[in-house]
Amino acid sequence: MKGLGELERSIMDILWAESNALTAREVGRLIADRDLAPTTVMTVLDRLTRKGFLERTRDGRAWRYQPAETRDAYIAELMLEALDLTGDRSAALTRFAQAVSGTEAEILRRALTELEEE
Repeated sequence: MKGLGELERSIMDILWAESNALTAREVGRLIADRDLAPTTVMTVLDRLTRKGFLERTRDGRAWRYQPAETRDAYIAELMLEALDLTGDRSAALTRFAQAVSGTEAEILRRALTELEEE
């Protein structure tokens, strides 16, 4: 999974925030801070679909788009890819564990305990 460009990330943020699938027109309206042509929004949505970030379904003549995965799943995948870039995963994980807050460390402990209990 590759990173997202700025416009792709903006569009994904909109779709992750919505509970329902959106059309390109609806996405375009929600990107109020940019003056984008409708064709630009459609092109980015199509690109995100081809990359596997979005799923789309027909709604009359329009397509409705929704994220293929949650934002959390995407971020976790980015973290795993970052680990793959290091020559020493143990050292990177140790450094990460040392850098998180006490609350975050507790969340990690609980998640690991749950995995061990499965």
